[in-house]
Amino acid sequence: MRRPWERPQPQIRLTHADRDAVTEILREAYGKGQLDEDEFEERLDQAMRAKFGADLEPLTLDLGLTPQGRPATSAKPAATGTGGGAPESTAVERVVAGVAHAGNYFFPVIAPLVLFLGAANISPYVRRQALESLNFQLACIIGSILSLVAIWLVIPAFFLIAIVVGWAVLPAIGTVAALVGKDWRYPMPGRFRLVKDD
Repeated sequence: MRRPWERPQPQIRLTHADRDAVTEILREAYGKGQLDEDEFEERLDQAMRAKFGADLEPLTLDLGLTPQGRPATSAKPAATGTGGGAPESTAVERVVAGVAHAGNYFFPVIAPLVLFLGAANISPYVRRQALESLNFQLACIIGSILSLVAIWLVIPAFFLIAIVVGWAVLPAIGTVAALVGKDWRYPMPGRFRLVKDD
């Protein structure tokens, strides 16, 4: 039986485990800044639609794989033990990343924006989580305004309710995920992520 990190044979049809292993590599590369938002989503989509091992090879070839197909950074477990494709983070970084999410209850947009800008050259993990939180807040604000403007159509009222519930619940989940070192992503399409990490 093939282990998850071993490269699948080019002409043998892929299993779910093969695709999952590649998506984890892509998530790790995205968390470390090797891929930008658009590249990550495009490669993720290609990985999910891949049928043969040869379809997966171009997706990870430039991400530092060993000859066996294992990511060079995954040769041994991360010192923090966070796993799950998240960049390495210290306990302090995880707390600060949690503030990027929880801060939205007290200082919406401002808290994640300040941390996003402040972590530019200090902590990739904090910057990634602050960016995720910032984009979620911006999407909620814009969605709320549009829903309020068109609320007389009735349907936008349901979107407004969903936004309010998401705003109340999802930052709490993001806070907990950040505190345990996970690479938390808010459940929203990439096109709603207005701020990109260059």
